Amino acid sequence: MSLTAIISFLIVFGLLVAFHEFGHFIVAKKTGVLVREFAIGMGPKIFSWYQNHTAYTIRLLPVGGYVRMASEDDHDELEAGQRLYLKQDDKGLVTSLDTRVEQEEAGFLFTVDQADLVDDMVLKGFRDGSEELETLSVSPVAVMIGEDGQPNRVAPRAVWLESAKPLKRLAINLAGPFMNFVLAFIAAFGLAFSLHQVSVDQPVLGQVVKEQPAAKAGLKVNDRITSVNGHKVTTFTGLANELAGQADKDLPVTYERNGHKQTTTVRPEAVEVSGKKVAKVGIVAKGETSIGARMDFGWNMTSSWFTQVGRGIVDLFTSTFSLNKLGGPVMLAKATSTASNQGFLTVLALLGMLSVNLGLLNLLPIPPLDGGKVFLDLYESIFKRPFPAVVANALMMAGTILLVILMILVTAKDLIQF
Repeated sequence: MSLTAIISFLIVFGLLVAFHEFGHFIVAKKTGVLVREFAIGMGPKIFSWYQNHTAYTIRLLPVGGYVRMASEDDHDELEAGQRLYLKQDDKGLVTSLDTRVEQEEAGFLFTVDQADLVDDMVLKGFRDGSEELETLSVSPVAVMIGEDGQPNRVAPRAVWLESAKPLKRLAINLAGPFMNFVLAFIAAFGLAFSLHQVSVDQPVLGQVVKEQPAAKAGLKVNDRITSVNGHKVTTFTGLANELAGQADKDLPVTYERNGHKQTTTVRPEAVEVSGKKVAKVGIVAKGETSIGARMDFGWNMTSSWFTQVGRGIVDLFTSTFSLNKLGGPVMLAKATSTASNQGFLTVLALLGMLSVNLGLLNLLPIPPLDGGKVFLDLYESIFKRPFPAVVANALMMAGTILLVILMILVTAKDLIQF
């Protein structure tokens, strides 16, 4: 891969993951759930910074990303006998619990006897040099500092993901795919306003190639096609569909020119493209430069992506399963490399298509995808009780194992075909 291709891949991958995870992140923040980490990539940490109680990290492997939220499986626990360096605010609330006890700043050493950083938010123990048992209140936004110096806000039960109401969790889980759809819209409209002109999905001819079937039939630029072979057409896409597969056949075509209807006969030529026989007519849709036309192009492009991806997903489950229908990071890299060779606009179109693909796939009701979590949230919202924990955990485990195996197989297949 060239340097341009590598940079394009990193940008496309980064945007896909960042938009998706940002959706989860921002809604979690707005609904009161503590977000411990916002990560792009997986595996070893390359770069990290801490801001507003969240660690932002860039990780080595470009195979995804995640938002780690506080939960019943991810909260701070202190053991009896553990020594800490504490700091308090003006009200006496503990605001910093530093496991690195060699400090010279304002504060004091404290040996823990008992601790509750979930419900009561208290520390019981002894100040250094004192034998008097002391009870200290801990601020709900206090920071725990690890041996590596990484700060981490304590997580009372109120900020756990499990403590959020089902509809709030539903919003958090839907926000990721939603932001992928937002990115697709941005890509589509960026494409629409970057092109010199855009084709409008109307059956109006913008170009008629000389010596091709349309020109031989007498069709000219600005002719509006109204029917092909007796079938009414209202869009250029519909016109193309009517002509497809009609090679070497005489087709009556009705069109409007200067307000007058006329009829001619077009005989599409058979040509071979990528080993397939297709009908060639020699026409191009009319292009426009107006803002309205560009807006229409953006909407139509986005709609086309949703239609194509939706059909692909349906085909995945309704026809014979094949790994060739799936692609992973290696295929993404290959597709981005190919697109980068064709220019920025091709990369932009690929970004939009991939973003729709990521969003729709994540809505499938399969744990641990967002769609699987949405199903559990809806169940709890409707029936006013959580989905049976044993069954939910079993489904989550089975789904995770299945996805990991599938990812390994797809990646192996992509590497072989790369």
